[in-house]
Amino acid sequence: MYRSHNCGELNASHINTEVTLAGWVQKSRDKGFIVWVDLRDRYGITQLVFDEERTSKDMMEQAQNLGREFVIQVKGTVIERASKNPNIPTGDIEILVSELNILNEAKLPPFTIEDKTDGGEDLRMKYRYLDIRRNPVKNNLIFRHKVTQEVRNYLSREGFIEVETPYLIKSTPEGARDFVVPSRMNEGQFYALPQSPQTFKQLLMVGGMDKYFQIVKCFRDEDLRADRQPEFTQIDCEMAFIDQEDILNAFEGLTRHLLKEVKGVDIDKFPRMQYDDAMRLYGNDKPDIRFGMQFGELNAVAQHKDFGVFNSAELVVGIAVPGGNAYTRKEIDKLIDWVKRPQVGALGMVYCRCNDDGTYKSSVDKFYDQEDLAKWAEITGAKAGDLICVLSGDTNKVRAQLSALRMELAERLDLRKPDQFAPLWVMDFPLLEWDEDTERYHAMHHPFTSPKPGQLELLKTDPGAVKANAYDLVLNGNEIGGGSIRIHDKETQSLMFDYLGFTPEEAKAQFGFLMDAFQYGAPPHGGLAFGLDRLVSILGGQETIRDFIAFPKNNAGRDVMIDAPAPIDDTQLTELNLKLNLK
Repeated sequence: MYRSHNCGELNASHINTEVTLAGWVQKSRDKGFIVWVDLRDRYGITQLVFDEERTSKDMMEQAQNLGREFVIQVKGTVIERASKNPNIPTGDIEILVSELNILNEAKLPPFTIEDKTDGGEDLRMKYRYLDIRRNPVKNNLIFRHKVTQEVRNYLSREGFIEVETPYLIKSTPEGARDFVVPSRMNEGQFYALPQSPQTFKQLLMVGGMDKYFQIVKCFRDEDLRADRQPEFTQIDCEMAFIDQEDILNAFEGLTRHLLKEVKGVDIDKFPRMQYDDAMRLYGNDKPDIRFGMQFGELNAVAQHKDFGVFNSAELVVGIAVPGGNAYTRKEIDKLIDWVKRPQVGALGMVYCRCNDDGTYKSSVDKFYDQEDLAKWAEITGAKAGDLICVLSGDTNKVRAQLSALRMELAERLDLRKPDQFAPLWVMDFPLLEWDEDTERYHAMHHPFTSPKPGQLELLKTDPGAVKANAYDLVLNGNEIGGGSIRIHDKETQSLMFDYLGFTPEEAKAQFGFLMDAFQYGAPPHGGLAFGLDRLVSILGGQETIRDFIAFPKNNAGRDVMIDAPAPIDDTQLTELNLKLNLK
């Protein structure tokens, strides 16, 4: 066998034990008469020792020529270490090597395989197989495994059945672009990779599998960012014969279980917030409630004077920055520059200092007196020593801008503690949203989402006012899961397709199989899908998902390690009956 023990398990209780270890050379220290080598595997590091008094000349020479990342096997005796290292579990011992076998030599790595490396992100992604050897990435992947196992264990105990659904499916309009796969056997036709198993899990409910889950790959051809990949993993769940309350309770239970088992954190309450309130108070539908700075709408107390910027605005809104009065004028100017960046898009920012003596000093003192500014402070919740930041403009735009500022200030003030967890349900989203480009309504979630009970008739008179029987689970300002109660009868689903602009022929061509299934006794059903990558990263104390994925893509959707996507040769194109039309 290559090893009797791993490099993380030996300690003082093993002294005088004969062992065999195998792994990679982390580093070596050659003092001429003695050589120490740190041997690393997935489990830890063990120090090896070679000295000229007890080691043959040939083996001594071998040890002195070991390079970083050489793969070696050693046999030897566990001895007490003279200079102990309390920072590692094996720090009390070392191995006096009696036999050294070089299993594979290695080129000098392009970056150091250490916790703090000198390799940039692009370089590490190109050599991802080396990056995985580093503790931060290795531990993230082990952490992901632990979370995934806990999900499977919990859902299985709760009576859910794991069922696999197909990857080669039919293209359907679900929001993002599909990745498509040409079919060699069906000329001119294409499969699509699933954006989610949505229709299949509904068909499983029709099939009587009343508690389904799947940890499944999904694919969306959309622009990328730090927390988005073209292929991602969902914890996909569906339940039959339930209502919304059943769904919320089931997945509060899962989230509570994960926080307890993985992080040792007990969470009692999962607050619930209406979508409209989330937008009004935080400017987005996934608010981070670990800290305050709720929005205060100031129209009533800011549009009665001669300040044209506010008077012409649809919304004037502000937040109170705790301790912000300590900011210098230069620091405030930098904040104003920050909100004027193209990524945020504000035209400017008005501010008001809340002085310790109870007075106020604003950038618009010409237009507003102390009584006016006191009302600003009351509405935003500002106290002495705080700073009020005010933006104005079109309602949707200014809410998004102030939300971005709120999150930026929270980062600067260290209010987003990674070891604090604040879950939140956001409820009652709009069922439909108007698209200015196509001049028609689109489903805010997907076409199978049910309207709230009693609101079906409202579709005929005021479609934009209809609320969806939908819910998102938010954790620390990130949406970690979302779902809805589904439409389960053909008539309502047909009506929904009508309002989404599908002709009967288009609806049948795209979703005829689902409509047919509804005719054979579809039960009431609903579900929720967690984003596993994002969930794991937040539980791991980070908000970017890349280092919790073994082989991620970059922001251009490329795998720089294997250089994909890549052209295919003419023979393959001919087999697939494809012709490229590149300009």
